[in-house]
Amino acid sequence: MAVLVTGASGFLGSHVLERLAASGTLALGLGRDEERCVALEALGHRIICHDLAQPLDEALDPRLARVERIIHCAALSSPFGRLADFVTANVTATRNLVDFARRRGVGRFVHISSPSVCFAFRDQLDLREDVALPEPVNHYARTKREAETIVLGQTDIHPVVLRPRGIYGKGDRALLPRLIKAARSRPLPLFRDGRAAIDLTHVDDVVEAVMAALAAPVEAERQIFNISGGEVLPVRRIADDACVRAGLKARWRAMPLLPAMLAAGLMEAVALRLPGRSEPPATRYGLGLFAYAQSLDLSKTRRVLGWAPKIAFEQGLDRTFAGGCAP
Repeated sequence: MAVLVTGASGFLGSHVLERLAASGTLALGLGRDEERCVALEALGHRIICHDLAQPLDEALDPRLARVERIIHCAALSSPFGRLADFVTANVTATRNLVDFARRRGVGRFVHISSPSVCFAFRDQLDLREDVALPEPVNHYARTKREAETIVLGQTDIHPVVLRPRGIYGKGDRALLPRLIKAARSRPLPLFRDGRAAIDLTHVDDVVEAVMAALAAPVEAERQIFNISGGEVLPVRRIADDACVRAGLKARWRAMPLLPAMLAAGLMEAVALRLPGRSEPPATRYGLGLFAYAQSLDLSKTRRVLGWAPKIAFEQGLDRTFAGGCAP
């Protein structure tokens, strides 16, 4: 029996692959970053380099015939970009993988989604999995929501959906690096008297949640589970602590939220029309993270999956910056 891990050349997928290998499980990684795939193979992992925008079939690699469980980590995760790119990476890729899973008759399909499907421009504390979903805030949220629907609609692949919040840790190339890069270049925005707060999740906790979902009882199938570190911390404290670890002091500038949101919306509209479509300095979603308080209710996850976070934020920062290295 083999477990297929998609997105193995990415942040979470590589950590899941390492955890499975350490447990003695036969793990097969699927990734589209050729350089990272070669590096993972050099470490002794079994890797297939393939873009899930194209159908997946056993003819691609005979090892795929041994797959009986799937962990789908692959996704395009960004607050900005063309809808077509997100549809290809998050919707088409998921459909192709689900089709493969059905043909293989897999016994468990663990799908990594995102709480961004629930994001709204307001405070949202102790959010449960069954909350009515708002209008998607961006293309990422829209396509991750569609991917959830695709996966949950296939009972024969025994799906379990996880929504991990704000994953950080060693090898992170998005959350903390983005924050630190912004802090190096300009003051960070302080909205609503600094009331913004969030519950981030260390990657090791997410990996253990994936392992719990992989072995979860039938009761967990066709269910969605919130995953977070369980600590609701002020965004200002998160940024200050991360910047200190990176050797700098974060600067803050109080500003009104509405004009900033209008300016960010204008920058997004202009950027989408420019050659290259580079991400603008600010997006509405990014500013929303600095403006609102949000947290996830973990009671269902604790009850059904038997999982709870173990890594406090300060401990997570220790692991992330171990050896004095940035994430």
